[in-house]
Amino acid sequence: MIDTTEMKRGLKMELEGKPYIVLKSEFTNPGKGSAFVIVRIKNLETGQVMERTFKSGVSTNAEIPDLEEKEVEYMYADVDGFNFMDQANFESIHLTTEQVGDDKFFLMEGSKLTVLYYKGRPISIEHPHFVNLKVTETDPGLKGDTASGATKKAVMETGLQVRVPLFIKEGELLKIDTREGAYVERATVTK
Repeated sequence: MIDTTEMKRGLKMELEGKPYIVLKSEFTNPGKGSAFVIVRIKNLETGQVMERTFKSGVSTNAEIPDLEEKEVEYMYADVDGFNFMDQANFESIHLTTEQVGDDKFFLMEGSKLTVLYYKGRPISIEHPHFVNLKVTETDPGLKGDTASGATKKAVMETGLQVRVPLFIKEGELLKIDTREGAYVERATVTK
């Protein structure tokens, strides 16, 4: 059993026979009555996000799930979904479009990531926290248009749309946060 004090962001748990990951955990002590923890969780199989409330300091009915992570390399997409290669035994792994979901916007051919297995079958992928993507489409910045904090829309090479500062141009390589789907900074190119 998992105690409410262990429910922090990134914790994977099994609740009512389904695997979840904690996205946000908030401790609340109302003054009257007992304290409780509000947890925002995401179903790892369906992607559904929901909130649950647990009485603080008490063991919950959540357990550690039977999860396994495998390092893979993204190969290609087809009409049925996405194909990866297991880095340990070079077997091909196929995930459907529903299993990958919006994570498809961070997939670049040859990129390394993790496939999450639940009870022996692949259910989702986990990216590194940051990826570098090239800007394929954005409006040009105007000379003198230097408003503090102003942004514009940019379309990345994978189809991902992000808000970027006005000085960003087409063809630039940007560092993108995969957890938020947001621009972080210009990427430095290493040789």
